[in-house]
Amino acid sequence: MLKSPRSAALAVLAALALLLAACGVRGQPGPLSPDVKAEVEAALSLYRQGLVAASRDAFERMAGRGVPIASYNLAVMHLQGDLPDASDARAVALMTRAAEGGFVTAQFGLGQLHEAGRGTPRDLRASHAWYQRAAENGSVEGMVAAATNHYLGRGTAQDRSRAAHWYREAAKGGDEGAQYLIASMYEHGDGVARDLRLARYWYGIAAINGDVVAPLKVRELDALLAKPPP
Repeated sequence: MLKSPRSAALAVLAALALLLAACGVRGQPGPLSPDVKAEVEAALSLYRQGLVAASRDAFERMAGRGVPIASYNLAVMHLQGDLPDASDARAVALMTRAAEGGFVTAQFGLGQLHEAGRGTPRDLRASHAWYQRAAENGSVEGMVAAATNHYLGRGTAQDRSRAAHWYREAAKGGDEGAQYLIASMYEHGDGVARDLRLARYWYGIAAINGDVVAPLKVRELDALLAKPPP
């Protein structure tokens, strides 16, 4: 393969901080009721205004009622050091509660924490298990991470076929890197039957989405496919 498989990002703070403001109901196991959604939005508004203590209190009340997104956002506040008693270990506990409650974003985030060994001993098997769970629940980031682990044999047995499956699913979900990688796997018969037409298709999609190398691969495969069979 011409590009190294992309590992899941370990910059937990950067990735999760963006989601704190943007997630709303993203990754929620089911739609929030209007009342709970309003509570979440109010707590996020307090946070954006710098009223961190009030925001924490609001999220803790919701977390006590079993609202996964509240536990997730509390975990992020611990990870960012927003709280006077900020604790990575507490963040892991809260992230775990949110993940076990079905919050897909938390499942991926927990995989990152286990991979980085932040707030918990580094555990690649546990990390992969959470990435896999997030992937199965529709997280494109989880699909890429699970695919990379299967490709490298990191935290799970090496299985190029499973890697191809999850890269393909992530490619369908719009991940540009996965689009290039599954194209390369089809080109070289790596974990899948060699298929230059499918390789060309996925390189084409990656090119449309901005991959800088993919247009070169498209031209290369177009030339190969235009040759008459021997």
